[in-house]
Amino acid sequence: MLIAAALTATAAATPVAGLLAHRAAVRAGRARDLRIDTGRGVDESCFAPIGGLDQWLSIRGQDRANPVLLELHGGPGSSNAVLAHLSRAWERHVTLVRWDMRGTGKTLRRSGADGQGELTFDRLLKDAVEVIEHVRARLGVTRVVLLGCSFGSALGLRIARSRPDLVSAYVGADQKVFDGGRDTTDYHDLLERLDRAGKKKEAAAVRAAGPDQRAWSAEQFAHFNRFAAATDPYTFAAMKSVVTKSLWYSPLHSLPELGTFFRSFLVSAAVLPGTAALDDHADGTRFDVPFFLVQGARDLVNTPARARAFYDRVQAPAKSFTLIEEAGHFAAYRRPDLFLDLLRTTVLPALPATR
Repeated sequence: MLIAAALTATAAATPVAGLLAHRAAVRAGRARDLRIDTGRGVDESCFAPIGGLDQWLSIRGQDRANPVLLELHGGPGSSNAVLAHLSRAWERHVTLVRWDMRGTGKTLRRSGADGQGELTFDRLLKDAVEVIEHVRARLGVTRVVLLGCSFGSALGLRIARSRPDLVSAYVGADQKVFDGGRDTTDYHDLLERLDRAGKKKEAAAVRAAGPDQRAWSAEQFAHFNRFAAATDPYTFAAMKSVVTKSLWYSPLHSLPELGTFFRSFLVSAAVLPGTAALDDHADGTRFDVPFFLVQGARDLVNTPARARAFYDRVQAPAKSFTLIEEAGHFAAYRRPDLFLDLLRTTVLPALPATR
């Protein structure tokens, strides 16, 4: 994994004792910054029975009266809990709910790889609906704002389309759009980048897989995603400066849990072959909830052009498409200030008056 390699390089360049002492100091500072001590606030984390499996949830916010925003992380297997310090300012305006999906993070660590049950896209989709129902009951709200991040946006898109009774607005960040495998532009663009960089072994693996993702194995999906991120300079930079550092200094994660973070990608790759035939265009472009997309202008993983083509067909009560300049993948976390501005000025004003 690219993130693991970055951490290894950092560790090799610094004496272990000093590295751990610095980590402890930064984690303590971030823990203080994450503290919620207002009388109207909420800061809870627990394992909830979702889909027959104990799955980890975090609920944080400065004021329980604020709208509830449920985040669906990417990957699959890429827990956003490590990014908590970057979204701290969001929690003044929304109650932010995070969930480690089956096969991911604290949920994976709780039951182990063999205890994750069915690892399919359909199972994750059912789990997501159960999570919303759990959050509604726990916080006493009717609907939630749904934030889908990268792979999580594939789940979010389907819930927003089919269950507007549960969703007050949909926000897609690094939106993943499936088209049944018709468009192979991403495949050929990656091959071109690999050839240009002289990555012969990686290019050979991509050519051996072929352009039809419906025939790919979980391992081939995982390789493709890793190569795509590694050859996207803006995304690779964000992985080092945003994800890797956040993971290393997360006050919510112990050293053993860092290993679980990496294992999550391997375990969750089993989900990917079941996504190859998905077709968002065929499933419908009408949404009965406000619809917002946020993309990194330089994202080569989930390209803004593909997201924009889908967005242009969307019919919704309100919609907007926002590009974050000089950002690739992880755009909302590369510029959490700009994402918060979008929340405050565009998303939250579009919500219905009732909770």
